[in-house]
Amino acid sequence: MSLVNLDALFNPSSIAVIGASKTPRTPGAIIMRNLLAGKFNGPVMPVTGKAEAISGVLTYKDVDALPITPDLAVLCTEAAEAPDQIRRLAGRGTRAALVIGPGYSGLAQSEQNELDQRILEAAALNDIRVLGPGGLGLIVPHSGLNASLAPTDALPGRTAFITQSDSLFTTVLDWARSNAIGFSHFISLGGQLDVTIASVLDYLGSDPMTRSILLYVESIREARRFMSAARASARNKPILVMKPNEIMETMLPEQHCILTLAGEEDAVYDVAFKRAGIVRVDDTDDLFDGAQTLARSQPLRGDNLAVLTNGRSVGVMSVDACLKAGGNAACFSEETRMALEEVIGRPLAGTNPVVLPFDADAEMYAHALRILIKSPDVSAVLVAHVPFTEVPGEEAAQAVAQVAAKTKRTVLTCWLGSETARNARKIFSDANVATFETPDKAIRAFIHMVTYRRNQEMLMETPDSLPTDFFPEVAKARAIVAAALKEGRTMLSETEASRVARAYGIPVVETRSCISSMDAVIAADELGYPVVLKIRSKQIRHPFEVGGIAFDLETPEQVWDAATHIVNRVHKHAPKAYIDGWTVQQMGRRPGAHELYMGVLVDPVFGPIIRFGHGGVASKVIGDFAVGMPPLNLSLAQELIERTRISRLLTGPDSQNRADIDEISRTLIQITQLIIDIPQISGLEINPLFADDHGVLALAARIWVEETDLSGPDRLAIRPYPKELEECVELKDGSQVVLRPIRPEDAPAHLEFIRRLDTEDLRLRFFGVVSEFEFSDMPKFTQIDYDREMAFIATTEQRGEPITLGVVRTSTRPDNSSAEFAIIVDSSMKGQGLGSLLMDKMIRYTRARKTTRLEGETLPENKGMIGLSRKFGFDVKIDYEDDLVVMTLPLQGEE
Repeated sequence: MSLVNLDALFNPSSIAVIGASKTPRTPGAIIMRNLLAGKFNGPVMPVTGKAEAISGVLTYKDVDALPITPDLAVLCTEAAEAPDQIRRLAGRGTRAALVIGPGYSGLAQSEQNELDQRILEAAALNDIRVLGPGGLGLIVPHSGLNASLAPTDALPGRTAFITQSDSLFTTVLDWARSNAIGFSHFISLGGQLDVTIASVLDYLGSDPMTRSILLYVESIREARRFMSAARASARNKPILVMKPNEIMETMLPEQHCILTLAGEEDAVYDVAFKRAGIVRVDDTDDLFDGAQTLARSQPLRGDNLAVLTNGRSVGVMSVDACLKAGGNAACFSEETRMALEEVIGRPLAGTNPVVLPFDADAEMYAHALRILIKSPDVSAVLVAHVPFTEVPGEEAAQAVAQVAAKTKRTVLTCWLGSETARNARKIFSDANVATFETPDKAIRAFIHMVTYRRNQEMLMETPDSLPTDFFPEVAKARAIVAAALKEGRTMLSETEASRVARAYGIPVVETRSCISSMDAVIAADELGYPVVLKIRSKQIRHPFEVGGIAFDLETPEQVWDAATHIVNRVHKHAPKAYIDGWTVQQMGRRPGAHELYMGVLVDPVFGPIIRFGHGGVASKVIGDFAVGMPPLNLSLAQELIERTRISRLLTGPDSQNRADIDEISRTLIQITQLIIDIPQISGLEINPLFADDHGVLALAARIWVEETDLSGPDRLAIRPYPKELEECVELKDGSQVVLRPIRPEDAPAHLEFIRRLDTEDLRLRFFGVVSEFEFSDMPKFTQIDYDREMAFIATTEQRGEPITLGVVRTSTRPDNSSAEFAIIVDSSMKGQGLGSLLMDKMIRYTRARKTTRLEGETLPENKGMIGLSRKFGFDVKIDYEDDLVVMTLPLQGEE
């Protein structure tokens, strides 16, 4: 995703308005009015042949007549004229274009596609960035830029708003202005021909004027790019999204109804936003309340809320709302309870909610709040004030604001009332303390913070695509799928599907496919009794529904008789069905086991999706399903399970009915690996999967296949651990180490590695900024997005424990134009050639992914790093004045 010239779009020094006009209500007139009414300091140059001046500004006949080259051109002419205008602008050196002229939406789809292609071809002549076509433009209040069709301007602030909806652009702008809410950027995306949500997120993720980002999303394009951009930006600043609920109708081949997502509103988008670290909200109130809370408050350390108020009913309702929304009410320690009772002056005052006297003064509010924020059992405090006659709220508000400003704990406030609370709310706003008009809004904002914290934890999960003790028979499974595709089939037989599942360690009862009833009897004898007999027919999706199945057959005679009875029933209930043969299975007996469902479907946007829930014949009626986005690891698989109702039975108090959650999770991971290794799998279903405290057992598996040009990892919205990059290398002393991408589970060994480093090595690597690290610092080193970052470690084992000996890492720009590297080796390993091996590994990797150049910085006294860089052909420039060394290596034969 290129960031080239986005600065010209969002921070231009000069602007040309192509198609500027005096005619009221036309785009050319509105754009000119908004640009000139703002505080934009650069020249605004109207281009038109219909007037000599517009709003006192002299016009220019065409682009060639412009006195200077504009950074940004706003195209207000008919959309069909855009390619020619952009071509002329490219000749002048313009770097960005905003296409908002009329006529685009009225074109037929084929005409739109043709126009899009012509615009892109013209823009490519000078890497012009194009926002639109369509949309209402953009506003950047800090620079006074209002290149939009909005009827009003935006106030300056630290929140960016990005929308795919024109109507919401003007509605939110009006609502925000009436509520004194400001923005760093206000952007209408239009058709997203070039500048997409992902590219804007990349730009705003590193923008110092933006503290939080709000999105209105109707659909996502290029899921991998969106997920990478969102995950990168969400690590630095909170992102909230509002998306209309939709009912998805995604189905597998043959319209396999059990895998339909109908009725599950935006389930795939929900899990995608969670994995991206984004918080989803329901309406604009929540969108802005949540953004302000996350931007103003300290990061949560947990999800335990304490409520402090002078109104008991308000406190009880607030705690109840918190619990119902998925938060936790803090339970106080004995020490905290006694301290609160002493301050408040009555027994049992130290319970949650903490209820003060109705006329509590400022000192009591402040004292009680200090006790709560010091309690280790409290993650956040909601302070609510109910107005009473002759009880001023401003003094209490001032005291609470002063305490809140000095703590690292989250403090939310709610001063009830209208006019009586206006001054108090201003006190909190001025002190940068989150404040709300009602307790319900405050609780929703707290839940957004809880969700944000949980999503950040999920964001940091970048799982290994292969469990360390899992060795599937990949070749065997691939051969089965390839044979079916060669025969032109889109579905494996039940026997083939069972063999593929067993190849990936998923226990499935032994299954045989037969042509005749006699073959079924022979197969039953070979498998051993009791057995299950099922009809096979392309016209029958579920044999059970037409009487096409018989259970607990214990003799050859029973198998033979059952086959006759099944044929008669099938002919009666499905007379047009053609019987292909029989499936014979061992009778899977798991008394008391839970019936689960696991499946895979391919979403048209986000690729393969894992589905888990309540299984059995009634699974669709029960409708207890949750979806997950691969790749999965143990914690992500368990989180998927926990989102279903049946999970309460799996982990219930009755020990006899508990199931092995780790084994269920492992099966989900194995399914994930299966669809990564074999991208031709377009759908999968295991139903039922028996689960109890002895493990899992699948009674059957159904697998759909189709040809594809994509690899398994390329189908996923989140890139899995790239195991193919592992290699073994030899050091100068003859010992061998493994060079491989870093994994989340490397955190303990990585911390020990850093702690073993010499003080001087640590100073040179981190420029003296950081000298000590804790385990809490390790996720940012070990949990990375492999699509944007890479870290290769040199690792070995000592007494069965992993040891990290060195690491080289890069952070690649979204457009792949450059990657910044850093390298450090265990102080005891110097002289073994490990630094050279790591550097060579990273150069080969960045070159293979077609990165243009590799860059790094170090201090002039780091002679070892400078020498290593020169050895590999880096251009080394030493700036003694700035005390900095810049190292650059072209990777593709040119800068």
